[in-house]
Amino acid sequence: MALPRGRFIAFEGGEGAGKSTQTRMLVDALEARGVPTETTREPGGTPGAEAIRDLLLAPPGAGWTREAEALLFAAARADHVARRILPALEAGRWVVCDRFVDSSRAYQGGAGGLGDEAILALHAFGSAGLRPDLSVLLDVGEGLVTRRLAVRDGEASDAIGGRSEEYHRAVANTFRSLAEADPQGFVVIDGEGDPAAVHDRVLEALAPLLVPVTR
Repeated sequence: MALPRGRFIAFEGGEGAGKSTQTRMLVDALEARGVPTETTREPGGTPGAEAIRDLLLAPPGAGWTREAEALLFAAARADHVARRILPALEAGRWVVCDRFVDSSRAYQGGAGGLGDEAILALHAFGSAGLRPDLSVLLDVGEGLVTRRLAVRDGEASDAIGGRSEEYHRAVANTFRSLAEADPQGFVVIDGEGDPAAVHDRVLEALAPLLVPVTR
């Protein structure tokens, strides 16, 4: 008998939203419940995608054009989906990913000005339009983000994290618009406060997905 397909959860949000912390906490909680789980990230997750990550976050010369940047993200994602995410899901494991396609929609599509249609077309071609079972958008205020990034990065932000406040404000606004337009695909979580409290909000939102796995 075939194994039931695993669940796919993606954490989304701007820089300093707490995605990596909440990804780790959710994986620990799922494994404590006996749910076989893999954690991964974008761009990255496979050797090829990690190589592209290095190109994106520390680009050569003057950096990439916005079109080249979007293509590189899509290429990394295509390899990640084919070699890591789909095999895990088909083996019955949950996949918890730090960013997925909605980050490209917010960063390159929204703030970068390429538009949602272009990003979704790349995703349809490269990754067959795969969607998470749920995208968890961690929503935090600009003041908290600034403080977190000062602690995390100091003066060493990467090529995308170091962009202007206006760019990152556009990213945040696009994320909110995407979530409002797709309430079935997104859950918006208040990302402020103690990480344990944020984690509790995440688990509450995921409760409907957990029921078929744990009973």
